[in-house]
Amino acid sequence: MSAVVNFSLDVSKLPKEKMIKGKKGTYINLSASINDETNDFGQNVSVFVAQSKEDRDSKQAKSYVGNGKVVWTDGSCAKAEYQNELVAEEVASDDLPF
Repeated sequence: MSAVVNFSLDVSKLPKEKMIKGKKGTYINLSASINDETNDFGQNVSVFVAQSKEDRDSKQAKSYVGNGKVVWTDGSCAKAEYQNELVAEEVASDDLPF
Protein backbone atom coordinates (compact mmCIF):
# COMPACT_ATOMS: atom_id res chain seq x y z
CA MET A 1 0.00 0.00 0.00
CA SER A 2 2.46 2.62 -1.11
CA ALA A 3 3.74 4.75 -3.94
CA VAL A 4 6.72 6.97 -4.70
CA VAL A 5 6.13 10.30 -6.44
CA ASN A 6 8.84 12.55 -7.88
CA PHE A 7 7.93 16.18 -8.50
CA SER A 8 9.47 19.61 -9.02
CA LEU A 9 8.33 22.76 -7.25
CA ASP A 10 8.55 26.31 -8.51
CA VAL A 11 9.49 27.86 -5.16
CA SER A 12 8.95 31.36 -6.51
CA LYS A 13 5.21 30.53 -6.61
CA LEU A 14 5.01 29.57 -2.92
CA PRO A 15 2.88 32.23 -1.19
CA LYS A 16 4.67 33.59 1.88
CA GLU A 17 1.37 34.34 3.61
CA LYS A 18 0.58 30.60 3.67
CA MET A 19 3.86 29.66 5.36
CA ILE A 20 3.76 28.46 8.96
CA LYS A 21 6.48 28.91 11.58
CA GLY A 22 6.98 25.68 13.52
CA LYS A 23 9.36 24.66 16.30
CA LYS A 24 11.81 23.08 13.86
CA GLY A 25 11.42 25.22 10.74
CA THR A 26 9.13 27.07 8.36
CA TYR A 27 6.52 24.98 6.55
CA ILE A 28 3.87 25.24 3.88
CA ASN A 29 1.03 22.79 3.43
CA LEU A 30 0.89 21.35 -0.08
CA SER A 31 -1.45 18.88 -1.75
CA ALA A 32 -0.71 16.52 -4.61
CA SER A 33 -3.29 15.22 -7.03
CA ILE A 34 -2.47 11.90 -8.71
CA ASN A 35 -4.34 11.31 -11.96
CA ASP A 36 -4.95 8.02 -13.77
CA GLU A 37 -3.79 9.43 -17.10
CA THR A 38 -0.52 11.18 -17.97
CA ASN A 39 -0.10 14.45 -19.86
CA ASP A 40 2.08 14.96 -22.96
CA PHE A 41 5.18 15.02 -20.74
CA GLY A 42 4.46 11.70 -19.03
CA GLN A 43 3.39 13.42 -15.81
CA ASN A 44 0.36 12.48 -13.76
CA VAL A 45 0.89 14.45 -10.53
CA SER A 46 -0.08 18.08 -9.84
CA VAL A 47 1.15 19.87 -6.70
CA PHE A 48 -0.68 22.87 -5.29
CA VAL A 49 -0.91 24.91 -2.10
CA ALA A 50 -3.34 23.17 0.25
CA GLN A 51 -6.71 24.89 0.57
CA SER A 52 -8.78 25.39 3.69
CA LYS A 53 -12.41 24.25 3.79
CA GLU A 54 -13.43 27.89 3.36
CA ASP A 55 -11.23 28.21 0.24
CA ARG A 56 -12.78 25.08 -1.26
CA ASP A 57 -16.33 26.12 -0.34
CA SER A 58 -15.86 29.53 -1.97
CA LYS A 59 -14.46 27.85 -5.12
CA GLN A 60 -11.16 29.73 -4.82
CA ALA A 61 -8.70 28.84 -7.60
CA LYS A 62 -5.86 26.47 -6.70
CA SER A 63 -2.29 27.80 -6.69
CA TYR A 64 -0.36 25.22 -8.72
CA VAL A 65 3.32 25.13 -7.76
CA GLY A 66 4.64 21.97 -9.40
CA ASN A 67 4.09 18.72 -11.22
CA GLY A 68 5.60 15.26 -11.46
CA LYS A 69 4.90 11.59 -11.88
CA VAL A 70 4.40 8.41 -9.92
CA VAL A 71 7.62 6.44 -10.32
CA TRP A 72 6.69 3.35 -8.28
CA THR A 73 3.56 1.86 -6.79
CA ASP A 74 2.53 -1.47 -5.38
CA GLY A 75 -0.83 -1.03 -7.08
CA SER A 76 -2.82 0.45 -4.21
CA CYS A 77 -2.61 3.38 -1.81
CA ALA A 78 -4.42 3.89 1.47
CA LYS A 79 -5.89 7.17 2.68
CA ALA A 80 -3.82 8.61 5.53
CA GLU A 81 -5.71 9.46 8.69
CA TYR A 82 -4.72 12.17 11.20
CA GLN A 83 -3.31 10.89 14.50
CA ASN A 84 -3.43 14.31 16.19
CA GLU A 85 -3.39 17.95 15.19
CA LEU A 86 -0.41 20.25 15.67
CA VAL A 87 -0.77 23.94 16.40
CA ALA A 88 1.41 26.33 14.40
CA GLU A 89 1.70 30.07 14.20
CA GLU A 90 1.63 32.21 11.08
CA VAL A 91 4.94 33.52 9.72
CA ALA A 92 5.59 37.14 8.91
CA SER A 93 6.88 37.56 5.34
CA ASP A 94 10.10 39.24 6.49
CA ASP A 95 11.06 36.21 8.65
CA LEU A 96 11.57 34.01 5.61
CA PRO A 97 15.02 33.30 4.16
CA PHE A 98 13.93 34.03 0.56
